[in-house]
Amino acid sequence: MTKFSLLDHESVPKHEIMSESELKSVLSKYSIEKEQLPKIKVQDAVCKEIGAAVGDVVKITRKSQTAGEADYYRLVIE
Repeated sequence: MTKFSLLDHESVPKHEIMSESELKSVLSKYSIEKEQLPKIKVQDAVCKEIGAAVGDVVKITRKSQTAGEADYYRLVIE
């Protein structure tokens, strides 16, 4: 039996853990602190699959009818 990956499903947008340099750039761009980002729980199925830990920031790239692609950022919490 093959293992099913959530990220292979067409309804699940691309999720990736951001590097520190990418994160600094985004926080600077929006003039916010990391804790001000929307949250996602570490128990979330996709967080488990990509290996996200508490304190990581996940970049979610969704398809958008108006912008083509739109990036969303979530801080991983307990």
